[in-house]
Amino acid sequence: MEAREYVQAFVDRGHAAQQIFEKYTQEQVDTVVRAIGKVIYDNAEELARMAVEESGMGKYEDKIAKNRNKTRNCWYKLKGVKSRGIINYIEEEGLVEIAKPIGVIAALCPTTNPTMTPAQNAMIALKGGNAIIVCPHPRSKDTTIKSVAYMRSELERLGAPVDLIQVVDNPTMEISGLAMAMCDTCVATGGPGVVKAAYSSGRPAFGVGAGNIQALIDRDADLDAAVSMIVKGRCNDNGVLCTCEQSAICPSEWYDEMVEKMRKLGVYYVESDEDVAKVRENLFPGGVINKKAIGRPATEIAALCGLTVPEDTKMLLVRVEKYGEDEILAKEKLCVVQCAYKYDTWEEGVEIAYQNIMNEGTGHSMAIHSNNKAHIEYVAVKIPVSRFVVNQVGSSGIGGALDNGLLPTATLGTGSWGGNSLSGNLWWNHLVNISRLAYIIPGKKVPTDEEIWAD
Repeated sequence: MEAREYVQAFVDRGHAAQQIFEKYTQEQVDTVVRAIGKVIYDNAEELARMAVEESGMGKYEDKIAKNRNKTRNCWYKLKGVKSRGIINYIEEEGLVEIAKPIGVIAALCPTTNPTMTPAQNAMIALKGGNAIIVCPHPRSKDTTIKSVAYMRSELERLGAPVDLIQVVDNPTMEISGLAMAMCDTCVATGGPGVVKAAYSSGRPAFGVGAGNIQALIDRDADLDAAVSMIVKGRCNDNGVLCTCEQSAICPSEWYDEMVEKMRKLGVYYVESDEDVAKVRENLFPGGVINKKAIGRPATEIAALCGLTVPEDTKMLLVRVEKYGEDEILAKEKLCVVQCAYKYDTWEEGVEIAYQNIMNEGTGHSMAIHSNNKAHIEYVAVKIPVSRFVVNQVGSSGIGGALDNGLLPTATLGTGSWGGNSLSGNLWWNHLVNISRLAYIIPGKKVPTDEEIWAD
């Protein structure tokens, strides 16, 4: 079977299933969405183990947490939300909003999140009444196929069309490209090449840009809490998440204390010029991230760089002075290596973060540890990213959490800064069309031209 014919079969089955699903009530839709999320939650351990063994990336315990937290948080935010038929009456504007499905969505998922990403994408796609075709990364396809099998089993149990969720069992770049071009819209979660392909598919697309999360510590912050959160964020799933903190930036007078506090948490400080050079050269040989380091434990990364570290080392903290395009270590690293910076003035600290983000990670996110509203808002105005988390773990808060207002997603838009069509967290309402009924507003006084143009 030729590639186009192979993909067309998926698309046809998806459309057939979606047309049946379109007749479902809100209650029936929500029953389905809850079920596919809960089955991933219930099988989080098995799927986490498969992901680590198959991809060779990440940390088993953290992948369990990701699988559970994302599905739980996603359902919590979706539960009780109207997504079928009339979803909103805006009486003061005389408007009625009606949600209508897009159809069949192609969703590419990365090897770093072979379970969480397809599960979350499936939940928000079906919430909007759509069908979804999951295109796995070849390096972790078995884990993704197993995840989809669990979700399809729930569809079958409920008597819903099982082809609402399909998975490509023979993923290739050609197949993924055809899926994006032949479906009604596509969601691309992965590297820059994948995202570029999505936006070149000829279909409406949602992609993500690179992350390079800067963690900036203010002088009024709780240093113990900030350090704990920054280390936790950097070490989450061995650093493969685009939301993991890449740099810690603190006041000059706190620098040594910050380092010592990190050491107590299992961090190895790379200080000498010789050792820093080893990390730089081995982590980015030829200017490109070393794939052997991605998602691997700190001890293995240290050995790769020719360093000897204690067996219980969780992370490498590297002393650097340059930033932005002058320091390659200031880029996204996808492993448990973090840069350490010091600043004298708040403006200087913000500038370090700004230059690092402008070099890579524009439009994505940043973490701020501060209680100074003026300082926080100074950062928010100056730095071109789509989301800031304040006094939170970046790796878990940026993608949405139950204690902040960001929506729980696997796809984080980076806006025009990152070449994306979306600057928020991808959600169900991005995967529907909205029809609007417009009535004359009762009693609405239409202003005269003179009134409109008056000073």
